Amino acid sequence: MRHGNGRGTKPMTSLIDQLPPVPSDKPVLIAGPTASGKSALALDIAERFGGVIVNADASQVYDCWRVITARPTPQDEMRAPHRLYGHVSHDTTYSAGHWLREVQPLLRGAERPIIVGGTGLYFSALTEGMAEIPPTPPEIRAEADEMSLEALVAGLDARSLSRLDQRNRARVQRAWEVLCATGRPLADWQEDTPPPALGLHDALPLLFQVEKDWLNARIERRFDAMLEQGALDEVASMQDLYDPALPVCRAIGVPELMAHLEGRMTLHEARDRATIATRQFAKRQRTWFRARMRNWHPVIPSA
Repeated sequence: MRHGNGRGTKPMTSLIDQLPPVPSDKPVLIAGPTASGKSALALDIAERFGGVIVNADASQVYDCWRVITARPTPQDEMRAPHRLYGHVSHDTTYSAGHWLREVQPLLRGAERPIIVGGTGLYFSALTEGMAEIPPTPPEIRAEADEMSLEALVAGLDARSLSRLDQRNRARVQRAWEVLCATGRPLADWQEDTPPPALGLHDALPLLFQVEKDWLNARIERRFDAMLEQGALDEVASMQDLYDPALPVCRAIGVPELMAHLEGRMTLHEARDRATIATRQFAKRQRTWFRARMRNWHPVIPSA
C-alpha cells in the first residue's frame, strides 16, 4: 500500500490488520495529521471493502491545488470513487458548515462513505453537531480581513477564546465575525448546537497516532516530492490571482512558494519555511486530535 498519496514516500505494510472489523453498513472516518498516510489507508479500505472516499481536508476542496495540497492523484481517483475534492473555485467562501451540508447526502447514498482528512473541525461538526450560525455579511468579513490577528483576538470574549487555537487565524477570525455579525459570542452558538448528523457509534472512527520524528521526516520528504512533481508551477499558475487574504492562498506551501516567485526568498528558503510551517501545523493537529478524539480507534503506522 502506498503511503501519503505516493508523493515521494516509502511503501509501508498494510494497516488493515490493525483495524477492527470494517462493517459494510457503517461510514468509516479516518483522521490524522498531515502526511501520516490517511489517504492511502482510505484507498486500501475502499478497494478491499468498498465505498466512496470523501474529502475532509479544508485545503483539498479547491480546484486550483492538487500537488501542493497532496490531493489524491488522477491514478488514485481511478481506483475508487472520490467526492468533495477540488470542487470549489479559488474565490469561493467555503466553511465547515458548507462541508457539513455537502457531506450529509453522501451519508445516505448507495455507497458507504470513507471520510478522510486532517481538518478536525469537519469531523467534530459531523460527529458532535454544528451550531446553525447565520452567514457573515460581506462587509464584516472585509473588515476582518484587514485586521491583524492580535486585534481579532483582543476583540473576542474569554469563553470563545478558551476554545480556540489562538494562532489559527481562520478560526479566530471566524469567531470575531460571528460576534460582530450576530452580537452573540461563538461559545453561545456552540452551546445551542443541534444533534450530530453522524454519531460515533454509527461509524468506524480511526485516528492516526504517529511519532513526531517519524512524521517530521515524512513531511520533509513529501514537500521535496511536491517540488519534483510541479508544485512551483502550480503556484505560479495562480500568481495573477494571488490574494493573501483568501483562505485558498493560505494553504501551506503557497505563501512560501509565492514569495520565491516574487523574488523575496530563494527556493531553498521557501522549501525550508514551508517544511517548518507544515511541522508546526502537524503539531497543532496532533494536539487537537489527542484532546478531542480520545474515543477513536488508534492507527499506528510502523514503517
